[in-house]
Amino acid sequence: MSCRWGTELWDQFDNLERHTHWGIEFVEKYTKFVKERSEIEISYAKQIRNLSKKYQPKKNSREEDEYKYTSCRAFLMTLNELNDYAGQHEVMAEDLTTHIICELTRYIQELKAERKSHFHDGRRAQQHIENSWKQLESSKRRFERDCKEADRAQQYFDKIDADINVTKADVEKARQQAQMKHQVAEDSKNEYLTFLQKFNKEQNAHYHTLIPHIFQKLQEMEEKRIERVGESMKTYAEVDRKVLPIVGKCLDGMTNAAESIEPKMDTKHVVESYKSGFEPPGDVEVEDYSLSMRRTVSESSYLNSQGESKPSRSNSRGKLWPFIKRNKLMSLLASPRQPPPPPPSPGAVHNGPQSPQQPSEPLSHRLNEFMTSKHKMQCLRSLKRGVRSIGTEKWSGSGPEDCSHLPPEQRRKKLQAKINDINKEIQKEMDQRDALSKMKDVYIKNPHMGDPNSVDPRLEEICQNIDKLQLDARKYEAWLVEVETRLAEKISMLLVFTVALHVVSPDGSYTEDHSTEHPLKSRSTDFDDDFDYEDPLPTIGTCKSLYPFEGQNEGTISMTEGELLYVIEEDKGDGWTRVRRNEDEEGYVPTSYIKVFFDTNAKGAMTYI
Repeated sequence: MSCRWGTELWDQFDNLERHTHWGIEFVEKYTKFVKERSEIEISYAKQIRNLSKKYQPKKNSREEDEYKYTSCRAFLMTLNELNDYAGQHEVMAEDLTTHIICELTRYIQELKAERKSHFHDGRRAQQHIENSWKQLESSKRRFERDCKEADRAQQYFDKIDADINVTKADVEKARQQAQMKHQVAEDSKNEYLTFLQKFNKEQNAHYHTLIPHIFQKLQEMEEKRIERVGESMKTYAEVDRKVLPIVGKCLDGMTNAAESIEPKMDTKHVVESYKSGFEPPGDVEVEDYSLSMRRTVSESSYLNSQGESKPSRSNSRGKLWPFIKRNKLMSLLASPRQPPPPPPSPGAVHNGPQSPQQPSEPLSHRLNEFMTSKHKMQCLRSLKRGVRSIGTEKWSGSGPEDCSHLPPEQRRKKLQAKINDINKEIQKEMDQRDALSKMKDVYIKNPHMGDPNSVDPRLEEICQNIDKLQLDARKYEAWLVEVETRLAEKISMLLVFTVALHVVSPDGSYTEDHSTEHPLKSRSTDFDDDFDYEDPLPTIGTCKSLYPFEGQNEGTISMTEGELLYVIEEDKGDGWTRVRRNEDEEGYVPTSYIKVFFDTNAKGAMTYI
């Protein structure tokens, strides 16, 4: 169906003017809509980027260690994909601005100018036809007036001509006057007919040629405007559709990140991170009291002497060996010999203890040393303590250089990582040394390129760095060999010690190994106390805190300045004293932070695990 504004709306000039003005306003409205959508996309992309940046791991922070787990790495990949996702929204906003907002803004200016030109031509045509109509009306009125005057002059002549009393000269004068009026009327008629013909011609051209042409241009302008808006709407959808493949890839990346999570691998990392290398305790031995009836004389005398050396706290409880109670001794043999870290002091800086060298000794000597030394019982407790920084620093996990504050397995892994890092540094320095050596050779062969002696200071510095790094590597390798030797030695010693202390007789009864009776006899009662969990340790004195202390690590206890506490275990040389506040609160505090008042009548407590 074809509709032409020039023929169908020839008389709707004002309505067309209002409609085309509304059309331009609609384009401006749509442009404003797209602009606000672009601003929303930019704001959304900015918020998404800020969200991704907020949850990105900070450099040199504890969060970096968490990303060894697959779930944390998947989360990091999701954040990266989310950042790319935000970038696509920025691209969308940029395309909306470039292909729609800028184009429509420029088109609106052109549209306004074109509309103004067309309506200017229309108004000029209307003004011309109105002027032509006014001329026609003026000539028509003039013709009408002249005709009336000619008619009055003719009537006057007829009256004069019929009157016999009028002279012939008056009659002639009236006749001439009537003829003149008739001539004027005839001229007015001819002028009127001329203007009428001209007006009809101009009117026909106005309503059949000029106005249709102008209105047709307005119609074409309106159709072009509508088409342009449609194209912009299509571009609006295409801009959104254009980024969908990349957005889909971002979403696919998030899905792949989620699918890359391996629970078993994460749990394996937990084992690698926290594995101590200690052997779990063995089974608890059965305490068969009926065996006492079949004991030999020596065994009975041993038990009697053991009972006489220290009266039992419970008549219904007997002990064959101190390590039978919860198998603490077996776990202790698998633990490293390691004192707790030194306590903080207000003005002094302490270095962490170095790992002691333990030469291989016969089993009997090792057993005697174990049974006669108190401080060896500190090893399990020391593993629960952190390293206290000096002064106002907080607890940290830095520890001594040889990593002796760590469990054996963790220490081995830490030392191995140190060695790997040093080897990488050595290789880097060696590469720089080789490069400088080649440069020096080039300078020697081509003196004009540079002075060979200028390279020597840097070469000497690199060689010194390599020597220092190699020395550090040998030091860490020695510590690594030491800890690996200890791990193997403790496992083998645990097996040998278990066989040496537990001998099953041919008839199936339980007997002790009498070769170890002497060194064990003098310490048996003390070990009974150490492994007895039912009775608390006795108080050996009191102490007053000189400084406040926050016991943030496991095994320690907090105290305020001037607080009075009970001492239940004195400092064994590791810088810590065990105190008690009440029946349920006890722990270790730095010896340098307290002033101790020992009770001379109290029996000193043994080291207690």
